[in-house]
Amino acid sequence: MTPLAQILALPVRAYRLFLSPWLGNGCRFQPTCSAYALEALERHGAAKGGYLAVHRICRCHPWGGHGYDPVPGADPEFDQSTRR
Repeated sequence: MTPLAQILALPVRAYRLFLSPWLGNGCRFQPTCSAYALEALERHGAAKGGYLAVHRICRCHPWGGHGYDPVPGADPEFDQSTRR
């Protein structure tokens, strides 16, 4: 993970450590939004990974999507099946 991506991951890790246990498991997606953000930052770096994380969090609302939504590149079979 790049140094900038590590800095961007700090608030996500703090959320997972301090807030997530109190809020419970309410994420509509699999993997959870925080796990998605950390994997996106690790896999794609600060700029693209940060964009993917923010885009995913913005979709996490009652009228948004739900279900399996991996980071692009994490599941090639899923990526290929969604392009069709």
